[in-house]
Amino acid sequence: QVQLVESGGGLVQPGGSLRLSCAASVSIFGFDFMGWYRQAPEKQRELVAGFSNSGSTNYADSVSGRFTISKDNAKNTVYLQMNSLKPEDTAVYYCNLEDLVGRNYWGQGTQVTVSS
Repeated sequence: QVQLVESGGGLVQPGGSLRLSCAASVSIFGFDFMGWYRQAPEKQRELVAGFSNSGSTNYADSVSGRFTISKDNAKNTVYLQMNSLKPEDTAVYYCNLEDLVGRNYWGQGTQVTVSS
């Protein structure tokens, strides 16, 4: 069973930065997709950033240039560096991994609040 644990969320002022971490209970090497989603109140969950095992990386237009996704295979951890945060980035952020047969695994979510 794959378990994902997110951390790094919190309250930050507009313009600030946070780094989210997603620690997996298994090796992340070989997963077909790794990404971060977010869900704001009364809104649908949306993809923020992700990369595939083939090496392609994609970002939502709203975060492009401000957020960076990365991973450390040795630590089985996926990161999301978030800079120049805006109030509209406020949401619960979820880590997602998809394996080669299409099974999806989700973390419990971490709250990010951007407010002065």
